[in-house]
Amino acid sequence: VFTLLESLEPSPRGELELTDALLALNKTRPISVVTGFGWLPLAYPWDLLVANRAVMGAMVEDLTISPEAEIENGATIKGPVAIGKGTRVLAGSYIEGPVMIGEDCLIGPNCYLRPWTCIGDDCHIGQAVELKSTLVFDQTNIAHLSYVGDSIIGEGVNLGAGTIVANLRHDGGTVKSMVRGKLVDTGLRKFGAVIGDNAKVGIHTSILPGRRLWPQTHTRPAQVVERDIMPEGGA
Repeated sequence: VFTLLESLEPSPRGELELTDALLALNKTRPISVVTGFGWLPLAYPWDLLVANRAVMGAMVEDLTISPEAEIENGATIKGPVAIGKGTRVLAGSYIEGPVMIGEDCLIGPNCYLRPWTCIGDDCHIGQAVELKSTLVFDQTNIAHLSYVGDSIIGEGVNLGAGTIVANLRHDGGTVKSMVRGKLVDTGLRKFGAVIGDNAKVGIHTSILPGRRLWPQTHTRPAQVVERDIMPEGGA
């Protein structure tokens, strides 16, 4: 069905609609409905965090640690946790499930992975790093002294030492995020940042709740990210 998206015209709201793709597909072949465990709309980036909880929640009884993973003495693992083959969890690391970690990762020493965190393959989550309810895609490096809460971190990202991604407003209100030049209420009391593929974040960067860094962008050392960071020429 996704191959048909290239031939579709945008809808009145400027989007390529999955429903239009299904109608086009039905003109070429019969289609049927397969009932799943529910419908998870993914209209905005932060919807991935809601979907992640739903999917991980349905999988908790199936989460296992590969016999080819290495867990050092002094590491603590509590609750349902999945760890892929070739991954090393170093001493002092504290993992509180549900958490999923892919293959060939280096975790620790002395990091804290909190519930609903999902880490892809070939990632490094290092010394004194705390992740909470965060999606981390493949080949991403968060090596030193950082906090990331309720965020989506793309593939091939590097967060410099001391990076802080805030996820809570002082007034406790729901976090708003910019979409096409307008602030959209996420409906989430806690929401951090969306950082695109291959972004590079300088040391001691502080990112405010709801901000986005587009792919291939970067921050300066000690920068406070108060607005989305777009690629050059972006709007």
